[in-house]
Amino acid sequence: MSRLENKVAVILGGAKGIGLAISQRFAREGATTWFTSRRAEELQAASLKISGTVKPLQADVSQQSELNRIMDAVKAESSRIDALVINAGMTNYATIEDLSPSHFDQIFGLNVRAPVLALQAALPLLNPGASVILLGSIADVLGTEGYGVYSASKAALRSFARTWTRELASRGIRINVVAPGPIDTEMMQAASEELRQGLTRAIPLSRMGRPEEVASAALFLASEESSYIAGAEICVDGGMTQV
Repeated sequence: MSRLENKVAVILGGAKGIGLAISQRFAREGATTWFTSRRAEELQAASLKISGTVKPLQADVSQQSELNRIMDAVKAESSRIDALVINAGMTNYATIEDLSPSHFDQIFGLNVRAPVLALQAALPLLNPGASVILLGSIADVLGTEGYGVYSASKAALRSFARTWTRELASRGIRINVVAPGPIDTEMMQAASEELRQGLTRAIPLSRMGRPEEVASAALFLASEESSYIAGAEICVDGGMTQV
């Protein structure tokens, strides 16, 4: 039997890269899979790559009204959520000397504020025993020059996972974080060969990860196989921050 048979999953930011890999895996494992993107063309392209029951939704998850619209649509057709993946996020380079209020607000707005509002909007639909998966980053424990705001935003998600676990445990809702290291997505493929080689040298497994490997970690956390795991962070980084 598929591991998410008869489950309802919502992936916010699920039309490209890691998010698309998660949407594909969840649908293949039997979940009715709702996934979002701001861009209609991304949704259309993603829908052609996913086998299973999928429900694409064009929405800007940084906006509270849009999050409410997403949850209203899920409620009308599916009535509940068994797995919620909050994946939407962004990063831009800026050192402390160059950091502007707009840079800070943009990154924290999407990477921190939006996940808080998303969970609030989803709470009435989350089943007892539901799994909430936050897409973090190993940047939450690294001090990478020029990415202080991004790293801090991911550290905030890690902290929220602990607090929300305490607050929602009585409902049987589990909150966990998947923290990828360097993953070979389209964005990373556009990086210079020098950067790619430098990253690879820092990884004990001597390669970058694949989006499908992050999706496997998300599937584990969404399934009953992780029923006693809560408030945790699973690093999918080839050992980069572990040894």
